[in-house]
Parts: sequence; structure tokens; C-alpha cells
Amino acid sequence: MKKSFVALITGIAVLIFFAAAPGYSQDDVKTVDDSAFTEKKRPVVYFPHDAHNEKAEIESCNYCHHTYENGVKSEDASSEDQECSECHFSGGAKGADNLARVYHIACKSCHEQVKQGPVMCGECHNKEKEKALKNQL
Repeated sequence: MKKSFVALITGIAVLIFFAAAPGYSQDDVKTVDDSAFTEKKRPVVYFPHDAHNEKAEIESCNYCHHTYENGVKSEDASSEDQECSECHFSGGAKGADNLARVYHIACKSCHEQVKQGPVMCGECHNKEKEKALKNQL
């Protein structure tokens, strides 16, 4: 009787641990990175893409992965299959700084608007978070 009770409690503890642990599928963990960043000043940003979009209620890829035609944002097209630097990089160190600014504006402006999500450098560029999520890739 005592052994079965201990086994039951252990089983429940294991279930609670795995239910509470923030696990994401490999397909869901994405990096916010670009080949134009040849010298990294901070850790690469890893985040759970699908879970983030679900929580933020983002349904269309072009919400973040936008394209423009003749200066007007296209509602039908998406740039998810290309790097941001293909449009937002002018080359050199200044170009990389401008590209970083584009990434930051895209994420931070939305987070500030909804008053949720990280807005400070270390909240996204985090070595511990990078290690944990990188292991899932």
C-alpha cells in the first residue's frame, strides 16, 4: 500500500513538472537573426514563434513579415521567406545598426502599444534563455 502511494505521488509530481514546464516544439522556436549581422554585440534572440503569435492574436504573417509595393504596405504579400536585410540593409556597420533598429522598432513598438512583452535589451538578448531554447533546436 505504501509503495503504491509513493508511486502515485511520484507520478503526479512528474506530470505536474512536465505540464508546468514551458516546452516548445522545435518548429516553434525561431531565431531573430540575420546574416547581415556579422558581429554579434548581444546574444541572438530565440523565441517561441507560434505561441507568441497565438498569445498576441496575430493571425497574418504579413503583420510582422511585411512587404511594400510603391510605398504602400501590401495586405496580401508576406516576406517570411526572406531575411529582413534584403530590404532593410544598406551595407557596412551603419547598415547593420540601421537593420538592428528596424528589428527593435518592429518588436518594441508593438510591445509598448499593448503594454506587454519585453522592451529592455536583456529581456530578449538573454544568454540563459538562449541556451535553454537553443537546446531545443
